[in-house]
Amino acid sequence: MSDAQIGLMTATPIIIAFAIALRRMGVLSTVATVSAVSLSVAIATVLFTTQSPLP
Repeated sequence: MSDAQIGLMTATPIIIAFAIALRRMGVLSTVATVSAVSLSVAIATVLFTTQSPLP
């Protein structure tokens, strides 16, 4: 697993947690929260699968 993949596995849950926390505080709407979470997961999936592992 490359450093980039480890970073994606670390950053994506943090982004999701922040989106949920902002939704609970009333800062984000439900649509914005769902968009942020789904796009974050989609981007992480694409980047994770296209990264080549270290030799």
